Amino acid sequence: MKITDIQFGMLRVPLKTPFKTALRTVNQVEDIVVMVRTDTGHVGHGEAPATAVITGDTHGSIIDAIRHYIAPRLIGEDIADLNRLTQLIQGSMEKNTSAKAAVEIAVYDLWGQLYNAPLYKLLGGGDPVITTDITISVDYIDKMVADSISAVERGFESLKIKVGKDIGVDIERVKAIYAAVENRALLRLDANQGWTAKQAVYALQTLEDAGVRLELVEQPVKARDLEGMRYVTERVHTPIMADESVFGPMEVIDLIQMRAADIINIKLMKTGGISNAIRIADIAGMYGVECMIGCMLETSISVAAAVHVAVAKSAVITKVDLDGPSLCQYDPVNGGVVFNESEISVTDAPGLGIREIRGLEKLAG
Repeated sequence: MKITDIQFGMLRVPLKTPFKTALRTVNQVEDIVVMVRTDTGHVGHGEAPATAVITGDTHGSIIDAIRHYIAPRLIGEDIADLNRLTQLIQGSMEKNTSAKAAVEIAVYDLWGQLYNAPLYKLLGGGDPVITTDITISVDYIDKMVADSISAVERGFESLKIKVGKDIGVDIERVKAIYAAVENRALLRLDANQGWTAKQAVYALQTLEDAGVRLELVEQPVKARDLEGMRYVTERVHTPIMADESVFGPMEVIDLIQMRAADIINIKLMKTGGISNAIRIADIAGMYGVECMIGCMLETSISVAAAVHVAVAKSAVITKVDLDGPSLCQYDPVNGGVVFNESEISVTDAPGLGIREIRGLEKLAG
């Protein structure tokens, strides 16, 4: 099974409600879909969102990176030689992690198809059913409380609360939500780099003193402020999770050795795909550090790949934040991973199991 062509598509899916964080507001998923074609007729699918405020990637940069730097290295290569393929992808250029991830996901999809096995089994196996949280976007307090109650009533047992806009209002938001769902759901806060280190310590100590028990707080300070991350981690009881501060394996090692966070958030769009996600999970496991696996605003194409990684690495990836498909008004994908509110289940279909993508607009190659 050899690669013959790489093609592109645009997939647009409206969200149920606007996605609001300290960094941006988004109304629909608009992702580049990558189709890697082979001489056997098999097609591998990958996906990449343009998350410029986090990864620096735009739709144009994703397409150009693949078209001019990644694809020329892969044409004619054999899918069976997976390690060589991932090295070619990762070594094609600096950064551009979303573009690399989209192609790697498609290649891993084909690797599973080649051996007629679901990807998670080739990665080590595991329980093919996992549970995700769901994001509660930044909004008026009453709206966030109502959204939180609705999520709990739909069966979600973990809520990721977006904060980071206004420290005083953030504290009141969290207190109100905690009071509304106490003992029915765990709360995870995500400040998206919106606080300073001192603000984070003040907010979290205030919440702790008020009896609010949080499962974790994600990326309270700026991505590059590792000293700030350590400052917060050392001064609060609530576990601190690094997200934007860590993209690749080396950054994970540095952060763990600094003791700048308690938990690592793995996202395929940050790591450049599956190969580095696996490395990060293995490194964290060596240090006894837990991981979460998360996603950007993605559909069930690339989120399916993250699910397979989560299943295979469940000993280290103990928390799941793969709610992208649940935030969409509909799932454009037929086949593969099944997203049913908080429950995510993997079928035994080869690779990612994708049979059809509805509404895909083909782009010039």
